[in-house]
Amino acid sequence: MVGLIIFFSFISFVALLLSVKIVTQSEKGIILRLGKYQRTVGPGVNFIFPFIEELIKIDVRERVINVEPQKVITKDNVTVTVDAVIYYKVVDPVKAEFEVEDFDTAATTLAQTNLRNLIGDKTLDETLVARDVINTNLRDVLDEATHNWGVKVTRVEVQKIDPPPEITEAMSLQMKAEREKRAMVLQAEGIKQSQILEAEGKKQRAILEAEGEAKAKTIKAEADAEAIKKVADAANKHFDEKAQVWRRLEVSSIVLEKNTKFILPTSADIVNILNLEQDKILPIKSKS
Repeated sequence: MVGLIIFFSFISFVALLLSVKIVTQSEKGIILRLGKYQRTVGPGVNFIFPFIEELIKIDVRERVINVEPQKVITKDNVTVTVDAVIYYKVVDPVKAEFEVEDFDTAATTLAQTNLRNLIGDKTLDETLVARDVINTNLRDVLDEATHNWGVKVTRVEVQKIDPPPEITEAMSLQMKAEREKRAMVLQAEGIKQSQILEAEGKKQRAILEAEGEAKAKTIKAEADAEAIKKVADAANKHFDEKAQVWRRLEVSSIVLEKNTKFILPTSADIVNILNLEQDKILPIKSKS
């Protein structure tokens, strides 16, 4: 009897241990009862019926899939080597567990197929400059395809797009030629700008010199005009005096020619003009 009690106690203890399941913070738990989905449980301690229920843990953290490099032919028949990485996370643990057998393999195959389609529609030049477009298109395609699998594709990154060695060498030579061309253009532009600035400087200097000479000539002309004006004013002044004297001399000449006698006061200016001696002048007697 005691042995039976010990047996059942042991069985109960083992059943209790088997019924306690711990789900971590980064996981979700799916409970199956006799192989059929029963419920989904969250992080923490969870209890199940031992022997008839089973707990499957699903990691819901974001994960990464490396898409192995593959050769892809572009629209202009150039073979390039392409690889990528896929970032995804499980949003529906039930679908992720029951709708797809091996998500990593399925997502890798899907990514490789769509990479061939996307790059095959573009030329090599378009492929090299349109990496962001390829990433976005590939993410949209994968996200739509994996929606029924309970998975969300958050990001897709094409890591490298490598053309063949001969194409790479030709592109390198082309880039070198472009750099040398830009350098020559920049050097020519620099020389041109230097010549323009030098010409502008000479032009400004010539303008300033011309303006200085013009201003100096103007000042000299104004000074000469002022001097001429002063000379003219002086000449006019002295000319008027001499003209008056000359006129008086003409009058005196006329008077003396006719031997006419005139009675002149001794204080008259004409006496001085005619240069008459005082003793030859008859004084005028006043009437008393």
